[in-house]
Amino acid sequence: MNSTLFCQYLFAGLTYGIIYAIVAIGFNIIYNTTGIINFAQGEFVMLGGMIAISLHAHMPLLPAIVLAVLLTMAIGGLIEIFFIRWLQSPSVLRMIIITIGLSILTREAALHIWGSSVRSLPYFIGNEITSIKVFSSRVSPQVFLVVGVCSVMVAALSLFFKYSSLGREMRACAANRRAAILCGINPRNMVTLSFMLSAGIGAVAGCVMSPITYSQYDMGPSLAIKGFTVAILGGLGNSMAAVAAGLLLGIIESFSISVLPLAFQDAIATSILLLILFVRPHGLFGSSAAARLKDF
Repeated sequence: MNSTLFCQYLFAGLTYGIIYAIVAIGFNIIYNTTGIINFAQGEFVMLGGMIAISLHAHMPLLPAIVLAVLLTMAIGGLIEIFFIRWLQSPSVLRMIIITIGLSILTREAALHIWGSSVRSLPYFIGNEITSIKVFSSRVSPQVFLVVGVCSVMVAALSLFFKYSSLGREMRACAANRRAAILCGINPRNMVTLSFMLSAGIGAVAGCVMSPITYSQYDMGPSLAIKGFTVAILGGLGNSMAAVAAGLLLGIIESFSISVLPLAFQDAIATSILLLILFVRPHGLFGSSAAARLKDF
């Protein structure tokens, strides 16, 4: 493999890897607060991109993205209020079935609204042929924007959970729900906030990746599988480890194209997920005593 191809595969892997990491962080935010595995997380990415595309037909790009993120956050909150909040001590299997059903429902609604055509936002910087020379290859400025925006989101979320009062309240609910209630924290509100936050970061990722990977109504399930793989690989509940795991999966997928047909690319994530579940179910960076809310 020459240096040009190596750089191209590397940057492609980093781009997709950081997107997988954002989806995985969405999984972890909801899991840490509720103990729920939300398999509709990939649909938030799809909704962010598709709503922004529709809004951009009537307004400038930046307001369209901001409004799309806010609308997706509202959808995430409504999903929790109408489909999750009323449940009393649901089993893990029941929650998996419900979130998969929500994923299917959202996808079918998107099909009726936008159809099956592939759409995309315009490039935020430059255009399709604009590129920056990096070592011996040329990379689109949008790639750097995707990596930069997603990296800023990861850093901002880390600061949010560590220093903000809302972030500390969400962490308190994850650590001990009864103690949080005694301290005056409303766990139900924190659960709703976790759904809105995970929907918001998914929507941002869906918007910035749209010019590169395009947006389509059925893109959610693939992203959900890969995001879940990254969450498990990094250790479920460990968001910082999800970044390293996401980059690792993205790079593995990217370089696999040189030895495997493109049709097998999605199978790589599934194979890694099965391997991790069999060999090290608590992930590469996680512990078997990962925190979870057991009496939601």
